[in-house]
Amino acid sequence: MEPTLLNALHEFIIRAKQATYVGSGQKLLPYRLGSHDLQFFDGDWAYHDSYLGENDFIGEEAVYYRGKVIWAMNYFGRILEPDKITSAQAGALIKSSLTKMYAEGRFLGRFEHSEGDLTYVDTNEGGVQFFTGREWISQTGETVYELVYHGGIVKE
Repeated sequence: MEPTLLNALHEFIIRAKQATYVGSGQKLLPYRLGSHDLQFFDGDWAYHDSYLGENDFIGEEAVYYRGKVIWAMNYFGRILEPDKITSAQAGALIKSSLTKMYAEGRFLGRFEHSEGDLTYVDTNEGGVQFFTGREWISQTGETVYELVYHGGIVKE
């Protein structure tokens, strides 16, 4: 992928993520039974995030350019200590943390943010073309939530 398109892809992913889950974007009718679906469009670009579940969940994000898929990622997250953190509390910290990360002009890890006794951490290897990563929330040193993710450029 040429560098100009790769940079445009990176910038679009950040805008799309800001406008959907993190921005509490409007949910669509589910594409699959029980799924939560979010979309964002900007010119030649389209983004779709679809996930199943709440406390423990799995999902996929995809980016389309001129009607063809060019990037995607999968993720699986779960509450490890439901007596210590709810999915609503985890979601609020995740949204707050990702808002700060996206404001830095990036969407991949090596980021940490704390609120009260909760700390959000995101780490990854690779870049927009291919990456694997993990995010977690700890409460006074104990991991109470975790998510693993991977993805990259999709080619025909």
